[in-house]
Amino acid sequence: MISNLQINASKNESSSEKYHVLLALEERVEASKAEREQMKRLFRASLEIAAGLKASAITLLGLVPIPEGQSLSEGALPAQYQRTLLNEVVGEVTAGYNLNELPELRTVVRVCAANTLTQELNDVILERQVTLLLLGSRWFESDIAGTTARSPLEDILRRPLCDLAIIGPGVDVSSSRNMLLAARGGPFAELALRLASGIAERNDGNITLLHVSRFIQEGDEGYLDEELEESAYAVLGRGNRNYNRIKRKQVASQNVQEAIVQEAKNHDLILLGATANLTPARTEAILQNPFGPVARAVLAQNEHEARKPGVIVVRAGAPQDFYFARLQRRKQQFQARSASDEFVSELVDKWFAENTFDADEFADVERLVAAKKAQGLTISLGLPALNEEATIGDVIHAIKDELLVRHKLLDEIVLIDSDSTDRTREIAAELGIPVYIHQQILPTQGIRRGKGEALWKSLYQLKGDIIAWVDTDVTNMHPRFIYGLVGPLLKEARLQYVKGYYRRPIQVGDIIHETGGGRVTELTVRPLFNLFFPELSGIIQPLSGEYAGRRTCLEQLPFFTGYGVETGHLVDILDRFGLATIGQVNLKERRHRNQDLGALSQMAFAITQVIVNRLEERDKLQLTNDVNRTMKLINLSPQGLRLDLRHIEDRERPPMLEVPEYRLKHRERLSRP
Repeated sequence: MISNLQINASKNESSSEKYHVLLALEERVEASKAEREQMKRLFRASLEIAAGLKASAITLLGLVPIPEGQSLSEGALPAQYQRTLLNEVVGEVTAGYNLNELPELRTVVRVCAANTLTQELNDVILERQVTLLLLGSRWFESDIAGTTARSPLEDILRRPLCDLAIIGPGVDVSSSRNMLLAARGGPFAELALRLASGIAERNDGNITLLHVSRFIQEGDEGYLDEELEESAYAVLGRGNRNYNRIKRKQVASQNVQEAIVQEAKNHDLILLGATANLTPARTEAILQNPFGPVARAVLAQNEHEARKPGVIVVRAGAPQDFYFARLQRRKQQFQARSASDEFVSELVDKWFAENTFDADEFADVERLVAAKKAQGLTISLGLPALNEEATIGDVIHAIKDELLVRHKLLDEIVLIDSDSTDRTREIAAELGIPVYIHQQILPTQGIRRGKGEALWKSLYQLKGDIIAWVDTDVTNMHPRFIYGLVGPLLKEARLQYVKGYYRRPIQVGDIIHETGGGRVTELTVRPLFNLFFPELSGIIQPLSGEYAGRRTCLEQLPFFTGYGVETGHLVDILDRFGLATIGQVNLKERRHRNQDLGALSQMAFAITQVIVNRLEERDKLQLTNDVNRTMKLINLSPQGLRLDLRHIEDRERPPMLEVPEYRLKHRERLSRP
């Protein structure tokens, strides 16, 4: 499903500078040691091929198909496992490489219905403008074994949207120096030669261009079935930058397949073009046998020969008109379905599976630091506080020592205080944390009360490209609260905003109950989201105080000054950037000071006002009278029973981009194209 898809006007060209390689890996519910080694072998091959092509990026794609009749949301945990597995494979393999010499590395996991696997892969190709798709032979093991079972990727095989290479079993690209390219010319042969050329250049190897001509016997004389100098083969490779590594060899044989198999024995790797003539009969043969008879014969003799050449079969991508026709068709399909309730439900389920992370996925902090540096980003942590002297010291110690001093994931930690009357500010200052009072920031903008106001003011004060906020009343603060929030933003370019979620034990007297936290969420926010903003119905804890976002996103958002700030953010991000840009991450457990029921009632009242406000703005709700901003609070005390009237209203601050002082402070960044 293509959601919020943005694609450049032109299809990628075949120039090496624009190559984007995609390695698609089949689902591993629980990968064995042998399967992990297979994945690493394929990734090594992909790295070598991408480097030979001088590709700009290589993406590892893990596909998680969900059986028919099951919700896509059930893919959330398998997707987390797949992401962890892919990251481990990348880490283990690239440990032997100079990372500065590698293309940009990305890992992506997509969840889809099992019967839409091909379409999901095609969507990724379109979305990420992939130039070369690499598939391992496991996708086609039944075909290699000679059965008639079709691959789930039959549409990819029939007419791939981009160039395709199928990597056979046992291929070791890094040690392949003597390569054989059996060809008669044509687009598939050109693609095979392009891949072989890059490998030869990296390995200081050579390429044999083999042309097998049938020898026709007539009486006592014979002749070749074609004139070599007039064939497409004759000009193949003349413009190649590694032309000096190419040698040509022509052999005459009554059996082309047998001749190629014999020649392959003397080489490390053989590259073959797939069948080009896609008549119905040929197409059926390809679907049943994607490697083709020659490759099958080479693989079969591998079992009996001491020297075992690897096999790569290539297929050139579809013409541009077919590519653009497919792109337009997918856009039209998406638009036609986007208004239906079924579509929204499926969209949310898919989002939930693909955008729900676990903090443990990002526990390798040094890898996050490397990603931060590679992207040229800075990260700021803002600590909003009001009278938190009991916890602020432990919060700072838990984060600063590990993530600011030891690993340098954070570039700054700043306390944004709301004019505490206890020692909150003094404790932070003693621990070396800069302290600002939010009422003193941007004085020309006036002073308002509330946590949302402190967050809005902190956006002006903080310097980072990524901004994270965590509450300071947490009694079990851990570095995962930070790396869990910023990790998805560093790993997934599509994400703009990440919310934390966790178990929230509630303390009643001296007893801690393992459930019961998040009462306003379950009784107010989630029911209202399901009613009016169903796209947000998969967010587990929309009111969590731990979240992070890209500055370029946050500076475009209005901020409600009080309890409604998080709710407003989610609705506005959905509207401005789309659901796919929101992520959520499991931070395990959060212990903090619980508010009493009266305070929670006031919170729910303020948040309901925010949702009504957004509904009116979007013409989803029309009220004949203004929403009431006062609330009757029941006051039961030893002195008697009465009703107290309180004005509760979340005012709205404009996007920080509209504030002149902010634009002046960030003028250099904002002036960049």
